[in-house]
Amino acid sequence: QVQLVESGGGLVQPGGSLRLSCVVSGSIFSLYAMGWYRQAPGKQRESVARITSLHITNYADSVKGRFTISRDNTKKTLYLQMNSLKPEDTAVYYCNLEEAVDYWGQGTQVTVSS
Repeated sequence: QVQLVESGGGLVQPGGSLRLSCVVSGSIFSLYAMGWYRQAPGKQRESVARITSLHITNYADSVKGRFTISRDNTKKTLYLQMNSLKPEDTAVYYCNLEEAVDYWGQGTQVTVSS
């Protein structure tokens, strides 16, 4: 059974940093692309960043230069380093595994506020 468990969210002031983690179990993690998505209240879920099995990355324009996605295949863990956070980054962040079907974590809340 595939499971994704996110952690690392919290409350941070504007300009601050957070690092999200997503631990995957039950999957051959290294073979598949993964991504981070977010959903703010009253808005649709949107893609934030994606990384392929070959570590090719792409980012939403809104986070380019501030967020970095990475993966550690030995630890079966996906990361999202978020710097220079803005109030508009406030959302629930989800990790996604693009296997034969899409798998999702339960989400972790990120709140950027002074």
